[in-house]
Amino acid sequence: MQICFATSNPNKVREIQAMLPDYIRLLSLKDIGCLEELAEDQSTLEGNSHQKANYVFHNYHVPCFADDTGLEVFALDGAPGVISARYAGEQRDIGANMELLLSKLQGKEDRKAQFRTVITFINEDGKTRQFEGVVKGAITNNPQGGQGFGYDPIFIPKGYQQTFAQMAADEKNKISHRAIATQKLVKYLTKHF
Repeated sequence: MQICFATSNPNKVREIQAMLPDYIRLLSLKDIGCLEELAEDQSTLEGNSHQKANYVFHNYHVPCFADDTGLEVFALDGAPGVISARYAGEQRDIGANMELLLSKLQGKEDRKAQFRTVITFINEDGKTRQFEGVVKGAITNNPQGGQGFGYDPIFIPKGYQQTFAQMAADEKNKISHRAIATQKLVKYLTKHF
């Protein structure tokens, strides 16, 4: 079975392909000839993931899924949330994003946060399902670790002593928000295909 993952982020493709059973081959946007940047202008993670999957399904006619992920910091009323990738501006500079987030948390005792991923899957018949994954944790005072991507260097998942960026990829893949949402997707695909 071939399914398109509607992303141009090779890190995400590698991360999710490692979680999938052998009979599911993940195609990237590049693999299906989609070189345009997909819009993400909805006000929710659910809306963005649906917008991307729907675009690919209707323009490239392949079963596909798309995700959107946000880091939600409770002391900042859920920010950066849906604009996590563009928190410090449209240039999508993760270093600037982390710096801005850490500066807004200076002096705040409550550093609780959660990563949330929403995956929208559209099958060959155009039927849509959504899957959510959430990992609770806390924001560090400084970036730590060189693995992972995004906000991984400043997020410590609950029950752990290391940031996502300090963990080996296989360890992170077992507990991450994206892994939880992906496991729900895989369970659905295994049962229905």
